[in-house]
Parts: sequence; C-alpha cells; structure tokens
Amino acid sequence: MAQNVHVWLNAPIINLDTTDSTNNDAMQWIDADKAHPGTTIVAAYQHAGRGQRGNTWTAKPGESLMMSVITVPGFRIDEQFIFSALVATTIATVIQELDATINVQIKWPNDVMINDKKAGGILIESVLRGHSWLYAVIGFGLNVLQDDFGGALPHATSLKIAAQKAFDVKELMLQVRAALISNICNPEPQEVILKKYNDLLFRKNAAQAFYKADKEWVGLVTQVLPNGMLEVILDDGETVHYTHGEVQWKY
Repeated sequence: MAQNVHVWLNAPIINLDTTDSTNNDAMQWIDADKAHPGTTIVAAYQHAGRGQRGNTWTAKPGESLMMSVITVPGFRIDEQFIFSALVATTIATVIQELDATINVQIKWPNDVMINDKKAGGILIESVLRGHSWLYAVIGFGLNVLQDDFGGALPHATSLKIAAQKAFDVKELMLQVRAALISNICNPEPQEVILKKYNDLLFRKNAAQAFYKADKEWVGLVTQVLPNGMLEVILDDGETVHYTHGEVQWKY
C-alpha cells in the first residue's frame, strides 16, 4: 500500500554535532515512542558508527554524510532483502546522478562502491513485533569530502577523490532522504527492484576471490537472488549460493 510521501518529508530532521551512532539515536526515538516515519538523524561526527558484523565506521567531523532514516517498510518480514535492495539502489542512483564521470556500484550486500573502491555503507536495523515489521532504521555513511585515506585504507575512496570536486554534505543528505522516502512510500515491483540491484552489482560476471578461514577460491559472480543469497559459479562449473557473512570477499 502506498504511504504518504508528504507526511514523511515533514517529519523532523535532527542535526547533531556528535553522537556514538545515528542508528542508536534513531532506535532511542522509536523506544521512546517519539518516532514518525521519515524522522532523520544526521551527525557531523560519529565516534562509534556500526557496520555489518559489528565493524566500526568513523570519519573526521564534517567530511562524511552520516544519517539514519526511520521508516515503516511496508514489506513482509520475508522480503527484507528486497527492501534492502530498494534502499541500496536508491542511494546508488542518487550518487550516480551527481556526476556522470564516476561509476557507482553495489558490493553485495550493501556497500557503496565508487570507481571500484568503497565509499560508503548501509546498515538497516529492524524493529519487529511478532510477524509484523514495524520499523526499519536505514543507517547510511558516505565518504564525501576526504582528500586522502593514506596507505592504511587502500581500497577506500570519497566522492571528492572520485569526481575531483567538492559536494555539499547537507544538500546530499536532503537528496538521499527525499529519494528514499519517495521510493519506500511508492515502491516499484519487486522484480524491478531486484533487476536494478543486479544491474549495479559489483563484480557481476567477473571472477572473484573468496576466502573462509584458511581456504581461498575463485568463482564467477552471477547474481543475487530475492532471498539475498549471492550466486557464484565455481571453476568446476558448480553453482553455489552464499549467505552474507558465510564467506569473506577478497579485494
């Protein structure tokens, strides 16, 4: 069912100088029963931002976009990956439209890649009650104005590095927020969302190295399925499917 875009857009935007995690703040708003769909938490500095599998994510104040949007998904619990794909493709499209010279892709399941390097990531945290999906908090971090990551992060980049120009972090936040709200309130058919995701899939139809513990192998990345599993064809022709966290991706 379509939801009201204008109501969501009129929800508050809370700007913070610093916080541990905008997702934590959003969850506190939900716990306090103060959250409205579209409520957005934005931080200039985040000292304990969380990524997938508990990874931390930090940035210098003002250089990155760090935001969390409280949403009512409108999807079933078993459609969580489709919702995640909608979020990822929406964000990737907004970034791509900023500059035609950069190449924006999605590394399974939800890293934002620009010119083959990681520029940001998405962390969606859900509030469930029984079989109902009440809220989804969309946490998004993007490197925007960084000039250099040094040798410690050889696979990282920023919008400024990739496009060779600066961007307004606040304006980008508003663009991402508006696009997310519009697409979540009026989602496209699920098959369209999944096709867009696979069209943007990083390393699609390319040989990719994976590892687990002390074992390493190479497979051809083909697609991501509606349940979120990554499909890979091994060298011997066997088709396998991986869940997120089951294997590690080697750069």
